[in-house]
Amino acid sequence: MKSKLQQTLEKRSKVITAELMPPRGGSPIRSLKIAQLLKDKVHAVNITDGSRAVMRMCSLAMSKLLLENGIEPVMQISCRDRNKIALQSDILGANALGIRNILCITGDSVKAGDQHDAKAVHEFESVRLLEQIQAFNQGIDPTLGELSDKKTSIFAGAAADPSCKNKRSLENRMRKKKEAGAGFVQTQMVMERQNLIDFCEQISNPLEIPVIAGVFLLKSYKNALFINKYVPGANIPENILNRLKNAKNPLQEGIKIAAEQAHDFINIADGVHIMAVKAEHLIPDILEKADISLEY
Repeated sequence: MKSKLQQTLEKRSKVITAELMPPRGGSPIRSLKIAQLLKDKVHAVNITDGSRAVMRMCSLAMSKLLLENGIEPVMQISCRDRNKIALQSDILGANALGIRNILCITGDSVKAGDQHDAKAVHEFESVRLLEQIQAFNQGIDPTLGELSDKKTSIFAGAAADPSCKNKRSLENRMRKKKEAGAGFVQTQMVMERQNLIDFCEQISNPLEIPVIAGVFLLKSYKNALFINKYVPGANIPENILNRLKNAKNPLQEGIKIAAEQAHDFINIADGVHIMAVKAEHLIPDILEKADISLEY
């Protein structure tokens, strides 16, 4: 019943995952074509859930479609858009559909998106969502004591930002997520390797929770400046900004930077997670240049 992702991490082999945004429309064809490029190059594909508060196809549907195409999904669940009953239903539904990996996130503010009149819910946040999955895995019903139709088998993960300046808060938050049932941590983009080293050595290793380090493809100098301005917690350093600014081909330089980071970070953490927003077709190129491949 264990997912490929869980089995690989438990064997202490290095993990490679990639991120894929669902389509902004009713057809999954384009997204599935991209996913096929990632097949056999990553252990699992992470499907975002309303990232940056922008409407897209639900993570549950896209995750099921990946399964049907022989690709293991990591289904994101954001607490922003659903009350606890809806979240509970999605967890049970995901389990019934054979989805075994769920990444629990609180969710970006609706102010980050393009529908500012939308109402955020946030009845749960990521820790409470993790606790709910842990309870379902133990067969516990939120009101009746015991689930009448069997317990779930979900490998739950949490997000973290190693660049967070408040290390005490970061450590406390990670401890709560571990206690709530997080089996792995997927980080936000990491631009300073020392932040990742400190996070692993001082926080994740003592807590004995595997870390999949986030690697983000920067497509241009302008793209990097936009991310620094609008993405919460992003802090792209001057040396990387200058490489992009001075490059004859900024996109190729961005691929080179991401490959260098992936090659480096996989030896610091337990794996890498490649993010290439609206350019997911370039992820295989990043992995090839990074000279990393699947382990089982």
